Amino acid sequence: MKPDLFDLTGKRAIVTGAAQGLGRSMAEGLLEYGAEAVLFDVSASITSVAHEFRDRGFKCQSICVDLSDRGQLKNAFQEACALLGERVDILINAAGIQRRHPPEEFPIEDWDAVISVNLTAVFILCQLAGKKMLVQGSGKIINIASINSIVAGKNIPAYAASKAGIQQLTRSLANHWASKGINVNAIAPGYFDTPMNTNINSENNPKRFNELLERIPAMRWGHPDDIKGTVVYLASRASDYVNGVLLPVDGGFLGL
Repeated sequence: MKPDLFDLTGKRAIVTGAAQGLGRSMAEGLLEYGAEAVLFDVSASITSVAHEFRDRGFKCQSICVDLSDRGQLKNAFQEACALLGERVDILINAAGIQRRHPPEEFPIEDWDAVISVNLTAVFILCQLAGKKMLVQGSGKIINIASINSIVAGKNIPAYAASKAGIQQLTRSLANHWASKGINVNAIAPGYFDTPMNTNINSENNPKRFNELLERIPAMRWGHPDDIKGTVVYLASRASDYVNGVLLPVDGGFLGL
C-alpha cells in the first residue's frame, strides 16, 4: 500500500481567522485529513464553529482572540500550545481585515488596524511557532497572502501593502528555516465569495463584480472549498521540498 502524502493524522495545527470564509474552509480541510486543530478568531462565533467540528468527530478547540492586541495574541498562542500538548506542526495565518477608502482619504487609524492584523500579527505568530518548530526540527507555516500581493487593486492601499509584505516575509522566513525542516509558504487567493468581499459582490456592486469576473479565465469567483486542496498540500509531506512560494488560487486571474 502506497503511503498517503497528504495524510495529516496526528499533526497539530493552529488556524487563525477560522470562524468564517476561507479560514474556516482551511481549518476544515486540515481536520478532514486527520489533523487536530485550535482555531483563533476575534468573533465569539468561533466557539460554535469548533463545536460543530467536534460534533463531526474532529479534534478541535477554539480561542477567541483579538490579534491586534499583542498581549492577547501571545497568551492565545501559549494556551493553544497547551491544548496541543506543547507541539505545533502547522500554522495557518488566515486572519485578515479589509478597509476601503481612496488613498488620499485613507484614515491612518484604518492603516494601523490593517497592518497590525494582516502583517504584524502574522510575523509574531510565525516567530512564536518558528521557535517551537526549530526545537521539533519540522513544521509547516502557511501564510495567506493575496493576488493583491501582485496587483494593487483600488482603494485598498493598506491591504495591498500588507499582502505584499506577507509575500516577502514568507520568502525571508523560508530562507532562514528551510534547512531546519520548516517549510514556509504563502497562498494567494483571488476573488472568493466570502464576507471580506461583500462590498464588491454581485449584489452590492454589480459593476465592479462584473469587471473582475471578466478577468477571471475560470469565469467564476472562487468558493471557500476551492482552497482546501492547496492548504492540505502545503501542510502535508507532499510539499516537503517547497519553500518560499506564493501559490495563487485565483481561477487564472494573475495569468491575464
